[in-house]
Amino acid sequence: MKLKERARRLKRDVPAVFLALKDGRTPMPAKLAAVITLGYALSPVDLIPDFIPVLGYLDDLLLLPALIALTIRLIPDEVLEQCRCESENLWADGRPGRWYCAIPVVLIWLLVIWSIAKAVFL
Repeated sequence: MKLKERARRLKRDVPAVFLALKDGRTPMPAKLAAVITLGYALSPVDLIPDFIPVLGYLDDLLLLPALIALTIRLIPDEVLEQCRCESENLWADGRPGRWYCAIPVVLIWLLVIWSIAKAVFL
């Protein structure tokens, strides 16, 4: 599978994973993997610090997709397929169909801006 196809698939799977994590049939290990993935993605602490050229971002490029793939594999296939169908209603033309779908993205950007402001001004 080509990289572009994987990126499209991941774009489709992210809202489905969100819906699957709210589903009662999703096992606890999948929910734990999702929490670890989100925690690592938002954490300012990396395995390799970002200020190290090339290697600093390499862990993010390798580890985050691997954690997302692990989370997806831990979700039962029937639950994930049902959530994929449901998530198509949330996304129209590649954009959220409902305004509240943008809340996590806005919160992440606010966290990034706050972190930068804190690092620069404190």
